[in-house]
Amino acid sequence: MKRLIAILALVALLAPIFAAQVPVRVAAQDNVRLTGPQSSLPLGFGPSQTSPTTLLDGAHRAQEHNQVRIRQRVIVRVSPAPARARSQMMAELPRRPMRQSFAEVDHDDCVEVDDILGVQPAEGNRLLMFTRQRQILSARLGETCVARAFYAGFYVERSDDGRLCVARDLLQSRAGASCEVTEFSRLVAVSQ
Repeated sequence: MKRLIAILALVALLAPIFAAQVPVRVAAQDNVRLTGPQSSLPLGFGPSQTSPTTLLDGAHRAQEHNQVRIRQRVIVRVSPAPARARSQMMAELPRRPMRQSFAEVDHDDCVEVDDILGVQPAEGNRLLMFTRQRQILSARLGETCVARAFYAGFYVERSDDGRLCVARDLLQSRAGASCEVTEFSRLVAVSQ
């Protein structure tokens, strides 16, 4: 079937070339009346018809579209916090004896993605996130996730509200891991 279509297409393209070279003689009989110019060729292959190359050029022309839809997907990349930024944030903490430690206090279930400046893997399945408000947040990942997979930062698809929320958004590491945040907490310096 495909061969037949290919052969017919080839014949259709070559027919005007050969038809222009073959003289056409129309014998007029007494009872037959000829209408139109007698020099025209049968089947519409007259000299006024377009050439096959013009038809092919028209086929390659771009089509016009009446409707265009643009879909946009924004992926936010959060990179590891630079060492300088981490040391600056720690240097601005008030100087106290070395017996300080950090305690975790509850935090909302969502964080503005634009507020996250950097990320650093912590012990177990936790990520430390440094924010514009000079806070350090701890994000607990799902049980099957390992925070070390996020050593080079993470990607998160921007949601409609622009927030990263617990049990909703997936963090995707540059190494290929995909994890869900199960809990956010804020680290606060406490004295022992």
